[in-house]
Amino acid sequence: MKNGPIFIVGAPRSGTTLLQYMLRSHPALSLPTGESHFIIPLMRNEAAFGDLSQSGNVRRVLEAMYRQSAEFLDTDLHGLQFDITALTAAFVAEGRRSMRDLIEGLFVRNAAGEGKPRWGDKTPYYVLHMSSLLDWWPDAQFVHIVRDGRDVALSLFGRKHDFGVYNPYVAARYWEHYVETGRAQGSAMPAGHYLEIRYEDLLNDQRATLTQVCDFLSIDFVEAIMDYRKAGMAGKTPLVQKAVQKDNSQKWRTEMSAAQVKNFESGAGRSLVRFGYPLVGTGSRLPLPVRAWFRLHNKLHTDWQRVIRPKGRV
Repeated sequence: MKNGPIFIVGAPRSGTTLLQYMLRSHPALSLPTGESHFIIPLMRNEAAFGDLSQSGNVRRVLEAMYRQSAEFLDTDLHGLQFDITALTAAFVAEGRRSMRDLIEGLFVRNAAGEGKPRWGDKTPYYVLHMSSLLDWWPDAQFVHIVRDGRDVALSLFGRKHDFGVYNPYVAARYWEHYVETGRAQGSAMPAGHYLEIRYEDLLNDQRATLTQVCDFLSIDFVEAIMDYRKAGMAGKTPLVQKAVQKDNSQKWRTEMSAAQVKNFESGAGRSLVRFGYPLVGTGSRLPLPVRAWFRLHNKLHTDWQRVIRPKGRV
């Protein structure tokens, strides 16, 4: 069995949480129930923490980690308690002397506490940084889940203040950036490191899609991942507290106006087609002044939210 880390990635609102809960039901896989968010910033700023063989510097790393992702570290690690003093001593004793070692140490200890041999993480935006993650973990594997961008747009609008997306044209560019970057970086990886699946396939044929994922990860398919809602597994996200909703796709056909669909397709039509999602219209680009207006509209709303919510997103 492979033992490298597993990263579940994709554009936000694309089904990453559903896949996370399915895979963490596997007896071999430890996946925290939230999103870490700290791996990229900590790895990029490793030099700022000095010599990581020194306990004081290790403690500074863990403190920075906690400042960034306190809720994740307090509630989403189910195999350990995030005790900075205890973890500092343990990591120094284990000879963990790099940022990679410290981050891996946290996930490995959590996996051991759950009695599982392999760790993973679900943080959607890591899809933009897969090349860096593979440099840091050469044995890593990535599962990129893609969802019809028009349904993603609807879901983004439901949390527009969190994601800063206020109109369909900007939603299209947002989605396109995630899926195209993910495919480009994944396609450049050696065979066996990158798998792309579609959310709609996961809904329509859960067993076949999960078998494909298990084969990619070199683990046996087990029925437990089909019953991810068993006691203790229901998550914070309402959708994963329910059975798989096969009708949770193509909602855009009834919930988006014709103008919204046209504006989305004008921003990401080519990507929709490349990822297997047929267009309603031609997908032709909007005139430059209209595109500029949508960007300005989004910026004005985003700037206003910063004024009325100065402490940032919820």
